[in-house]
Amino acid sequence: MTRRSTEPVFKNSQKCVGNVLNYLSDISGVKIVTGQHTQTMAMEEIETIKRVTGKEPALLGIELLSYSPNINYTDTDDECMKEVLENNGTLKNAWLWAEKKGLITMTIHWFSPLGGRSKAFYTENTEFDASLAVQSGTKENKALLQDIDHFAALLRPFKEKGVPILWRPFHECDGEWFWWGAKGADVLKMLWRIMFERFTATHGLDNLIWVWNAAKAEFYPGDDCVDIISRDLYPAKHHHTANDKEYRELISFTDAPKIALMGETGILPDADEIHDLHTGWTTYMTWSKDFCLTEEFNTFEYMKKLYDNPYAVTLDELPELY
Repeated sequence: MTRRSTEPVFKNSQKCVGNVLNYLSDISGVKIVTGQHTQTMAMEEIETIKRVTGKEPALLGIELLSYSPNINYTDTDDECMKEVLENNGTLKNAWLWAEKKGLITMTIHWFSPLGGRSKAFYTENTEFDASLAVQSGTKENKALLQDIDHFAALLRPFKEKGVPILWRPFHECDGEWFWWGAKGADVLKMLWRIMFERFTATHGLDNLIWVWNAAKAEFYPGDDCVDIISRDLYPAKHHHTANDKEYRELISFTDAPKIALMGETGILPDADEIHDLHTGWTTYMTWSKDFCLTEEFNTFEYMKKLYDNPYAVTLDELPELY
C-alpha cells in the first residue's frame, strides 16, 4: 500500500495537524474511523449511536449553517427557520467533543453572502454570482471576504486552543445546486484559493486540515492547497460495501498520494471489505437525521456490527492526537 501524504499544505501548521494526517495515513487501507454528522444542539444522532452500540463515533461532524452572517429572516419559510434555530449554538458541541479528544469536521451550508431567500445556499434561492465574487473590488467580492473573515473569527478560538479541524468548505462543489458550484470549475477553484489564502496568510489559521469534496477532477484546486480529498456517497439503502470503485476514481484525480475520506455517506460502509480490499477511505461520516435515527437506510443491527468491528475506530479507540 502507498503511504499517503502527511505534509500539511500550510507549512506553518500546528503539530496537531501533522498528528492527524500521520494517523490517517497509517490506517489507510487497514481501518476506518467512524463518523457522524450532526446539525442540532441535541445531537440526537450521537445519543442514538450510544444507545444502539454502547460506543461513540471517533469523528463528529458539525454543521455551521446558522452561523452564516446573511440569513434573510424576513423572506423565508418554516422549514428553513427550523433548521437555523435547531442549529444555533452548535459550536458548543464542538468544544465538548474537543474535551473528549475526538476528531471534528465542519461543514457549512453557507447562506449567500449577498441577497437571497429561504435556504439561500441553494443556487435557486439567490442571485449571488460567484463569478463576480472572485473579481477583486466588486460588491460580491467584498461580501464574500466579509463572510470569510466572519468564519475565520469563529475558528480562531480552536486555533488558540490547538484543536485540529477537518475543514470541508464548498462541499459538493461540482454540483450546480449550491451557489459556490453554480459557475463551474474555474470559479470554484478561485473561491477555494481565496479562502485558503485569507484563512492562512491573513488570519493565520494553522489548525485546519483542508478537505476538498467533489466527484469531478476538474474542480480540484491543486495539491498545494488541499490536505485531504473526499467525495460524498449515497448508495442504495442497506447496501454496505467498501465503495472501492469510487475510492479508486477519487485518488486518480491527482498523482499526489493524498489521504482520502468519505465526506458524507447515507449508508454505513463495510469495514471488513475495506480492510480486505485495502480501500483507503480513512474516515466516513454518516449524514444526519433519518440516515442515523431510523432504520430506513441502515439497520441498528448493522450499526452495532460496524461499531464492534476491529477495523472500525470508535472514540474510545482513537489515540490522543492533540
